[in-house]
Amino acid sequence: MAITSANQLELLQTAEAVAREKMIDPELVIQAMEESLARAAKSRYGSELDIRVKIDRKTGRATFARIRTVVEDEALENHHAQLTVKQAKSYLADPQIGDEVIDEVPPVDLGRIAAQSAKQVILQKVREAERDRQFEEFQDRKGSIINGVVKREEYGNIIVDIGRGEGILRRNEKIGRESYRPNDRIRCYIKDVRREPRGPQVFLSRTDPQFMAELFKMEVPEIYDGIIEIKAVARDPGSRAKIAVISYDNSIDPVGACVGMRGSRVQAVVNELQGEKIDIIPWNQDQATFLVNALQPAEVSKVVFDEEANKIEVVVPDEQLSLAIGRRGQNVRLASQLTGLDIDILTEAEESQRRQAEFAERTKLFMDTLDIDEMMAQLLVSEGFTNLEEVAYVEEDELLSIDGFDEATAGELQARARDYIEEQARKALETARALGVEESLIEFEGLTPQMVEALAKDGIKTLEDFATCADWELAGGWTTENGQRKKDEGLLEKFEMSLEEAQALIMTARVMLGWVDPSELATASDEEAEEEEAEA
Repeated sequence: MAITSANQLELLQTAEAVAREKMIDPELVIQAMEESLARAAKSRYGSELDIRVKIDRKTGRATFARIRTVVEDEALENHHAQLTVKQAKSYLADPQIGDEVIDEVPPVDLGRIAAQSAKQVILQKVREAERDRQFEEFQDRKGSIINGVVKREEYGNIIVDIGRGEGILRRNEKIGRESYRPNDRIRCYIKDVRREPRGPQVFLSRTDPQFMAELFKMEVPEIYDGIIEIKAVARDPGSRAKIAVISYDNSIDPVGACVGMRGSRVQAVVNELQGEKIDIIPWNQDQATFLVNALQPAEVSKVVFDEEANKIEVVVPDEQLSLAIGRRGQNVRLASQLTGLDIDILTEAEESQRRQAEFAERTKLFMDTLDIDEMMAQLLVSEGFTNLEEVAYVEEDELLSIDGFDEATAGELQARARDYIEEQARKALETARALGVEESLIEFEGLTPQMVEALAKDGIKTLEDFATCADWELAGGWTTENGQRKKDEGLLEKFEMSLEEAQALIMTARVMLGWVDPSELATASDEEAEEEEAEA
């Protein structure tokens, strides 16, 4: 096949036809043709030559050109595709490094093998362009619902025809009791889109919590319009789900709007999810109130929130315990997912027993350390004193407010508490020094002798050792492994050190050691403050 005037326009017509069929840019097809013709020309004139082909976008005329690049003398490697500045003077008036010498060469006559090779190049380029288009199209639709037709089942996975491509619904993304046959219509959530050598892979889901959120968006116009917002979703696919909603219009009830007239809106979602029971819960900024709502239909007596551990204790009447926990722990598990909190559920009897145990423990602490009788120790605990530091350093007036306490009694109690604390500090310092702790760590402001002792027992004996610690190593924290929250015990957690306090101490140590520039630290703090103000 020779590129003659008879078939020059056919190139453009072919490019248009292929582009229209594959729904890609005609320019990509023409570029593929140029590359294929250039390969064919190289096989004719020599692979060491730099042959480039340009197809005129109006006439279809293909121009074949040999390109030689001007390089430095010592960089000359390929005499067929490169030339020196001296050699280039025969072609260019003032040649510079990087200039190109272009010589037009006669068009090639494509033989059968060359034509087949050119065809393969064009098909490959078109296929790549088609895959790129598919990827971009489905990437834009990621996080939305798509309708498709079941094509086949492979090893429990469902292959779905989604128009201009195929999607895969894995067996673990199907609602448990669902089964499909070829040509069944199916509605799925586009969970992920990935580039792979065989083309874009579209991963579908019917168990993802956002699938239910998108279904509500389709059924409830107020959600689509932004009047109602879905704040959180938790699902046990095929069994039960909880969804938290808030309305930005005081005249619209978010729960009622999602339920619909006679339950029509929520029932449409339930039918799509194979009868999954859905609890619609009003979202509240106050976490305790939100949790009480999330545990419906169980009644809650009291909520105790631990902000540092991101943990919450819920006290329910004895007869409400099974309802609050739910079948196989389903209700409390969904409430935990919805609120993002670890929830411990106690009955009123269990909570009473725990309070009694804490009361007895603190009473014994004061009896043993302050050498007082049980009644006086119980009076201290009843007034809210939990440790010796509170007794030792509290204002004397607070002790005098306790019935039966005079100035002499209060003064004696504080003296005993301080003596005990100082003795414990002295023993802790002796132990720390015996373990080899350096004075730089002992004198570091912010660490008590007991803290230094705890660090020394873990091998942290110098200020440098302390400065290399992470905040969570000192204060403790939580990590998530396989979907389960795991507690990381901190070296100084028993001293009620927070993450913020640990961060401040570590940064102070690094500044003292010269590891961190204080000016940079101040700049970072200012930027964080500005970000917080902007968010507020």
